[in-house]
Amino acid sequence: MRALNIKLLRNLWTLKGQGLAIAAVIATGVAMYVMSYTALESLRLSQQSVYQSQRFAQVFANLKRAPEAVAQQLRDIPGVATLETRVQAPLNIRMAGFDEPITGLAISIPDADQPQLNRLFLRQGQLPSDYRDDQVLVSEAFAEAHLLKPGDHLAVVINGRYQALLVSGIALSPEYIYQIRPGDLFPDFSRYAIVWMNRTALEAAFGMDGAFNNVVLTLSPGFNYASVISNLDQLLEPWGGLGAYEREDQISHRYLEQELKQIEVMARFLPLIFIGVAAFLLNVVAARLIRTQREQIAVLKAFGYNSLMVASHYLALVLCVVMVGAILGVLLGTWLASGLAGIYQEFFRFPWLAFRLRPAVVITAVLIAGGATVAGTLSAVYRAFRLPPAEAMRPEPPAHFRRTLIERLGIQWLSQPTRIILRNLERQPLKAGFSILGIGLAVAMMMLTGFQKGSIAYMLDVQFRLAQKQDVTVTFSEPAAGRALYEFLAMPGVSYAEGFRTAPAILHYGHSEYRSAVQGYTQNSRLFTVLDAQLQPAAIPSEGILLTDHLAYLLGVKPGDRLQVKIQEGRRPLLEIPVTGLVTEFVGVGAYMNKTSLTRLLGESDTISGVFLAVDAEALPALNRRLDQVPRVAGVTLRENTIRAFSRMMDETILVFTIFSMFMAGSIGFAVVYNNARIAFAERGRELASLRVLGFTRAEIAFILLGELLLLTVLAMPVGFVLGTGLCWLLTWGMQTDLYRVPLILTPQTFAVAAVVVLIATFLSALMIGRSLMKLDMVSALKAAE
Repeated sequence: MRALNIKLLRNLWTLKGQGLAIAAVIATGVAMYVMSYTALESLRLSQQSVYQSQRFAQVFANLKRAPEAVAQQLRDIPGVATLETRVQAPLNIRMAGFDEPITGLAISIPDADQPQLNRLFLRQGQLPSDYRDDQVLVSEAFAEAHLLKPGDHLAVVINGRYQALLVSGIALSPEYIYQIRPGDLFPDFSRYAIVWMNRTALEAAFGMDGAFNNVVLTLSPGFNYASVISNLDQLLEPWGGLGAYEREDQISHRYLEQELKQIEVMARFLPLIFIGVAAFLLNVVAARLIRTQREQIAVLKAFGYNSLMVASHYLALVLCVVMVGAILGVLLGTWLASGLAGIYQEFFRFPWLAFRLRPAVVITAVLIAGGATVAGTLSAVYRAFRLPPAEAMRPEPPAHFRRTLIERLGIQWLSQPTRIILRNLERQPLKAGFSILGIGLAVAMMMLTGFQKGSIAYMLDVQFRLAQKQDVTVTFSEPAAGRALYEFLAMPGVSYAEGFRTAPAILHYGHSEYRSAVQGYTQNSRLFTVLDAQLQPAAIPSEGILLTDHLAYLLGVKPGDRLQVKIQEGRRPLLEIPVTGLVTEFVGVGAYMNKTSLTRLLGESDTISGVFLAVDAEALPALNRRLDQVPRVAGVTLRENTIRAFSRMMDETILVFTIFSMFMAGSIGFAVVYNNARIAFAERGRELASLRVLGFTRAEIAFILLGELLLLTVLAMPVGFVLGTGLCWLLTWGMQTDLYRVPLILTPQTFAVAAVVVLIATFLSALMIGRSLMKLDMVSALKAAE
């Protein structure tokens, strides 16, 4: 075996260029797997750890107002383990030097003490003092956005009254790991804040002395959500209960879960493709290596090495390449995972990040890479196993000669080197096909990792140019009479205004339900448009309800079906409304009705929950100051801010992941092309040397070899485009959530970038092979076994 080991080392040295290129592909696949799963598991572990140690509640309920005496009745509900009542109050915040509106939510905590549930993690400072009613804790995300620290002051308006507050500390809560304003789709840390105040102080500020308007609780072991929520709703209904809901519907938890599912889809999808390409490459290299080493195999067998030992030798060669790639991949993946988890922590505010690289992830990645590549090379190794010594001693028989298509057609105007290229491809269609497939996979992977930027730009265009045309969205703390619209029309810079009515609701169909809101808009709204499947404006019917196509899919409902709608405010009517159509949205999901029809079903006259405003851009600062003085205003959202928040989130989550992937896909593209070129050079060295002896110049033989490589690359482009389109469709199909759906938008830029990257890889490979070609030793190349 010592001789075989020496031969193994010699082969590895001879194939160092190709081996390193393939190891780089394997390293890329392993790194993608380790990065994705380690980042995912670290976020999952952090989530579980924070939820458990900070006692994250399992059921939440909002209500208008109930006396504290009701709390004991709630605690007596069978299945309630720990229950805590709280006061929540919307507030407006004024920051010096920041002219845009800032809204927030004040939440009570026991005076100078931690709450029993949703305990706070103090990053800086301390809890508000017992004897102070002007101290607050501020959420870390908002504090960082405005560079707040303990000892700074906040000017807030609570319940229409101005208050000056002192920041006593910076805190994080498991309830607001994803800090987002209700109704928004993306976080905006500089314009939405969470603050925590002593219960006594907040009760006095919000006029809730001896009362509460929010309940959180945990369940006893063995009890389910349904019975507890049912009893809770029954007890809270007389006090204006808005419907209790479980943790799965809690906004922060829900968004976090959806994001983690997105990462999981990418973690399952991309690494396997990368590793599959590595297996394919190794198969090609091993097959060609064994074919060129027929005589060595024969000599080994003639000297007594049995077939199993010879096959093991070539298997060991493959495993050496796999191990180099796996080790590099694990190291790279661990480093990237740490960076990726840190990026996600910018949006998901965990008090701590439990980063952990599980041995199982490393072992699984190595097993997948090793298994796939070994499986891909088994057929080549099997050929070495079966090759009889007598047959192996003979040179490989020349290919069967036949007239090629060029010769049959009598095409003589092509140059001799060009005809050699075409003849070679036609006579070895299988080899050419594998080369085209390999390069095509490189093109496909570039498309797969690069198409999302164009898709996200398309999402923004559809959502914020075609559908939402309002400059400002104002939401009220309570529904108001329709005539309130005229108050906003008279504000500075407002050129047009429309009222809308939104009612929180649970949508039921069959066994499916979805907690959302029914949104009522005017018949011919100028500022909000629903779009049909062709993205053309669709009219909101006078009766019935329109659903986002993805929401209809989740509920299993179709046009013509009757949807049960349980309104969660006011008299909480249970409605049955026909679904009259589906609309297309890429961001969020919704249920849309005619406003007049909705208010009639709610038993109201003309009421509105907020207004859309069209505003002159120059007047926005003055309008913001004016809106800040309106007590009924609970939130102000500027369309431009929403677009910026969306872009930032996409840039720092999906697009960062995409950039990692593009870099890796580019490296794979180079590895694929370089290997093809290197193998072709190794196989055709004798042929090229013969042509030199026959009088061909170095430029002509370079043209024959590199021209064939370029032709294969060009032929691989359409194949790659088709494969890439299929892979992109699979990825978008797996990333459909109710937060957003990435559409399959393949722009000319997507195809162009993929093609250019692979062409650059071809050019670099050609340069490297060209240098070897210039050094071609004709004497050595022409030595033959015969």
